[in-house]
Amino acid sequence: MRLNKYLAWKKFSTRKASDEIIKKGQVFINNKKAEVGMMVQEGDAVEVKFRGKPTPYFYYVYNKPKGISTQPEEGAREKTGKKIVHSFPKGVFPIGSLEKEAHGLMILTNDGRITDRLLSGAYTDEKEYVVTTTAPLRENFAKKMEAGPTIEGEKTKPCKVHLLNENTSTVTLTEEKRHQVRRMYSALFQEVKDIQRVRILNIKLGALLTGAHRPIIGDELKEFLGTLLG
Repeated sequence: MRLNKYLAWKKFSTRKASDEIIKKGQVFINNKKAEVGMMVQEGDAVEVKFRGKPTPYFYYVYNKPKGISTQPEEGAREKTGKKIVHSFPKGVFPIGSLEKEAHGLMILTNDGRITDRLLSGAYTDEKEYVVTTTAPLRENFAKKMEAGPTIEGEKTKPCKVHLLNENTSTVTLTEEKRHQVRRMYSALFQEVKDIQRVRILNIKLGALLTGAHRPIIGDELKEFLGTLLG
């Protein structure tokens, strides 16, 4: 197994970040300094020796307001995810995106180990949204939505839908494509008025005020990391 893949598998870091600590001379195979691209064989002793104290991990829930883009178009002059993290510890970044006119829950962290997992389509990590449409939802909306509408020629994964009233529903997805919620509703001829993300896995937005943030700690963090890292 390639060394960076092995380190990611052992949950030291992501593959990309693993290459960086290998370059810094902090990884050893059988007591010899490793190099990027090396292979790990069965029976090899792999050690990671951090210099100084390891950087502590931070995890936050952030209630993103409308009007902030986490993935701006090329050349766009608008607030971005980089602006969001100005009041957080150094190295903290938002995981994933939430379109400019949507609002609600984002997770920010400096833990690169969980980034690939949360953004990968290979898993079934749930993200829940409350969506309001400009017109009443069609009678067969929930059934068609749960089956997975087709957007731009690609069928989306099945999802869960719960109707709150004639214009409002919750939708729980297990994948994250660009502007996916809006595009799925549009594919079923429903114009979206408002999108709010309220949950990622066990992390809930709750009563957190718009623009505010809170740390993820205790049992909530334990369950969250247990799901992602095993």
